Amino acid sequence: MEKIVGQEFSGERPLYRARDLSLENVKIHAGESALKETANIHASHCVFEGKYPFWICDGFTIRDCLFTGGARAALWYSRGCRMEDTYVDAPKMFRESEDIVLRRVQIPTAEETFWSCRGIELEDVSADHADYIFMHCSDVKVRRLRLNGNYSFQWCRNVEIHDSVLNTKDAFWETDHVTVYDSVINGEYLGWHSRSLRLVRCRITGTQPLCYIDGLVLEDCSFGEDAQLAFEYSSVEATVLGAIPSVKNPRTGRIVADSYGEIILDSNIKAPGDCKILTR
Repeated sequence: MEKIVGQEFSGERPLYRARDLSLENVKIHAGESALKETANIHASHCVFEGKYPFWICDGFTIRDCLFTGGARAALWYSRGCRMEDTYVDAPKMFRESEDIVLRRVQIPTAEETFWSCRGIELEDVSADHADYIFMHCSDVKVRRLRLNGNYSFQWCRNVEIHDSVLNTKDAFWETDHVTVYDSVINGEYLGWHSRSLRLVRCRITGTQPLCYIDGLVLEDCSFGEDAQLAFEYSSVEATVLGAIPSVKNPRTGRIVADSYGEIILDSNIKAPGDCKILTR
């Protein structure tokens, strides 16, 4: 494998179509597509300042690196990315890519990151200013994600999340087969129009959660005081610890909680309208 140490590059496509290349303490200055159409790239202790550094790449490892704000849209149309201990201060990372593993990565400017990606594994990742993160993604596994940003995980399939804190409005809209374990989910309008959404030992806050859902399952979850008007038009099987502030017109299923602030069953309820609402 060729090795480049301590050099600096700029302009357009300085390392175009490189193969079997190790970069150490390399700086990529302003420019475009520094490593476009490459394969088997290993980067450590590098700084990326230019736009689109990794496009159409097949197999690359990034460790202890920095992506500055200028390195926007850095990783698109690629596969086989391993990123560790890296700081990514650039939006619109990861598009139309697959086989992505991130560990101990900070993304303080995560707007529109992870769009239409497949096969994602995250562990100990933080993402801030993360509006519209994880759009149209599939086969996603997450552990210890700290997310601050709205409209997350929309139109996703086959997602599994553990031990995370998600501060996010309109999360999990139009999703299929999402399971969240032992996590805190703060935000309004959680999970609307989704299918097969399962929440296990989660804490849920925010108004009008979990409405218009087919196949909603809650196991030993709890609700904040602001989680009003839950379950409207959903088919639901739920066991809830503590109180549910209010339930409105669940379509069918069974809800068990310690208590309810209010139960609203009015003329707008949808058939079959036979959800059992029980207390322990």
